[in-house]
Amino acid sequence: MRCIAIDDEPLALTQITGYIDKTPFLQLSAACHCAVDSIPILTEETIDLLFIDINMPDINGLDFVRTLRQKPMVIFVTAYSEYALDGFRVDAFDYLLKPIGYLDFLYAAEKAYRQYKLRMNEPTLPAEPTPERFFVKSEYKTMPIEIQSITHIESRSEYLRIYTETTPPVMTLGSMKLIEEKLPSDRFMRVHRSYIVHLSKITSVERNHILINHKIRIPVGEQYKEAFRNYLASHSL
Repeated sequence: MRCIAIDDEPLALTQITGYIDKTPFLQLSAACHCAVDSIPILTEETIDLLFIDINMPDINGLDFVRTLRQKPMVIFVTAYSEYALDGFRVDAFDYLLKPIGYLDFLYAAEKAYRQYKLRMNEPTLPAEPTPERFFVKSEYKTMPIEIQSITHIESRSEYLRIYTETTPPVMTLGSMKLIEEKLPSDRFMRVHRSYIVHLSKITSVERNHILINHKIRIPVGEQYKEAFRNYLASHSL
């Protein structure tokens, strides 16, 4: 497992790095005297385990771990037992109280290594390919709908009206929830209790309305405004 050790006390840091070096399944990626120095390594490399002191200047270990989006397993190393509960509140894997003997260190490291091996051995299922069509029943017929051709979908009571660029609108019995599950979420968004739109077919946005293919106006419902604004913000220059 690739490790980082962080401690502002030189002797404590030397001790932890020495323990890491003598433990066969651990590999030291960096030894840092402050948490900030570890940020480039955590950003650029895959780190499996972090040994970090809590009581440090500038930013303490607890606050630093809270800032991490992708957290490695964390073992806090500190001289203050009162921090133990706070450590586990930030999902710490373990907690070592200074002065640390090698047996205590090894016990915590072996627990982390067992968890690491379990994670590595979890089977990864291949992603299912995104379907490019689905079938609906309409007027005593079963019809294929090409997903890429859909411009928008309208809910009318117990029925759905599916609009496409290649065929007349298709009316079928169904719910918005059911059709949402059939559509790829990166291409379609529900913008109103009665409307789902194909995001690539949007030609403009005017106040609280979306224009589809330059001619079809679709309202943005109040409860869907924030999600739609976030989408626009993330796809704007």
